[in-house]
Amino acid sequence: MKTIKRYFTQSDWVLLFLCMSCSAMSVTVLISYGLYQQGGWRDAIVQGAASLLGIVGALILSRIDYRLLANVWPVHVVLTWGLVLLTLVKNKTIGPITLGYAPSGTENYSWIRVGPLSLQPTELAKISFILTFAMHLDNVREKVNQPAVLAKLLLHILVPAALIHIQGDDGTVLIFLSIGAVMLFSAGISLRYVFGAITLAVCGVAAMLVTGKGLSSYQIQRVMALYDSSLATTNPQLYNEVMYQQDAGRVSIGSGQIFGRGLFQPDHNYVPEARNDFLFSYMAEGIGFVGCVIVLIVLFSIAFKTLATALRSREPLGTHICAGVFASLLFQIIVNLGMNLRLLPVIGVTLPFFSSGGSSALMMYLCMGLVLSVYAHNPKVEDMFEQR
Repeated sequence: MKTIKRYFTQSDWVLLFLCMSCSAMSVTVLISYGLYQQGGWRDAIVQGAASLLGIVGALILSRIDYRLLANVWPVHVVLTWGLVLLTLVKNKTIGPITLGYAPSGTENYSWIRVGPLSLQPTELAKISFILTFAMHLDNVREKVNQPAVLAKLLLHILVPAALIHIQGDDGTVLIFLSIGAVMLFSAGISLRYVFGAITLAVCGVAAMLVTGKGLSSYQIQRVMALYDSSLATTNPQLYNEVMYQQDAGRVSIGSGQIFGRGLFQPDHNYVPEARNDFLFSYMAEGIGFVGCVIVLIVLFSIAFKTLATALRSREPLGTHICAGVFASLLFQIIVNLGMNLRLLPVIGVTLPFFSSGGSSALMMYLCMGLVLSVYAHNPKVEDMFEQR
C-alpha cells in the first residue's frame, strides 16, 4: 500500500487528466465527423486506440528515471532516426510495407505504411531529439555561449531539421527549430544570439520568398495568397485553389457563433481534410465560442503545467526536457489556431491531442510521460519522501 500511495503521490495526475480530457473530446468530435463524412468511424477508432496506448506508455515512462532515458540515447536515436531515413525512399513497397508513403491530402512522404496502419517516424524522433539535445545542453552547461560550443549545438538542431526538410515536411521542421530555440533559451543562451538568430530568420524567409529557393511554388503561393489581398482579383482561380481550405475553415468557425450548432448535426459546413489540421474549425462549428474557449484553456493549462514542471526541477537536464515539450506544445497550438483562423499559412501542423493521427497522439502522450518522469524523479519530490 505504501508503494501504491507513493506512486500516486509522486505523479502529476492533474496533467494526465487534462490530457485524457482532450483525447476524450477528440474521439467524440471524430465520431461526429465520421457519421456524415466518408471514412466512417475509422479515425475515431485509431485516435482512441493510439490515445490508450499513449496513456499506458506515459505511465510507464513516468516510472523510469528521465536521466536513464537520456543516457540510453544510442538506442532511441538508432531506432527513431533509422525509421526516418527509411522514409527518404519514396513509395517503395516491400510486401505489406510501404516506405515514404504520403496519405491523401498531403505531399509529405514522411510516413511508413504497414497494411492498413501508418506511422510517421518524425513524431517519435521529436522525443529522441528532446532527450539528446537536453543531454547535450546539460553536458556543456556554462559553456553554452562559447562560439565553438554553440556551433555544435546549432548543428545538433540543423542536421535533423535538414533531414526532415528533404522529406518535404517543413511544418515539422519548424517544430524542431522551435524546440531547439526554446531549449537553448532554457540553457541561458545570450540575448545577443537570440536577436541575431531572429534577424537571420526574418531575412532568410524574405529571401526564400523573393528568390523562390528553398520553398516549393505551392508553399510560396500559400504565403502570398494569405498576405497579398490583390491576388483575389488579379488571379482569382489561383486564389480560390490555394485558399479554399482556409476560407472554408473560417466560415465553419463563424457558423458556430456563441454556443455552437451541435456536434451531431448533419449540416456542417464542408472543410477539406477537417479531421486533420482543421479539426478545430469543425469543432468550433459544433461547440461554438464558449466550447472553444474551454478547449483552449485545457490545452494551455497542459502547456503551462509542463513549464511549471521545468521550473520546479533542480536539475538542468529535467528543465531542458520539459522546456522542449513545452515548446512543441505551444508552437503547435498557436500555429494550428493561426491556420484555422486564416492568420498563418497552412504548413501541416496538428492540434495536440485533437487532430486525427495515431502517431501524433502517441507522441504527445510519450512527451507527457517524460514530463511526468521529471515530476516524479525531481530531487525536490525525492527529498520530501526521504524526510518522511
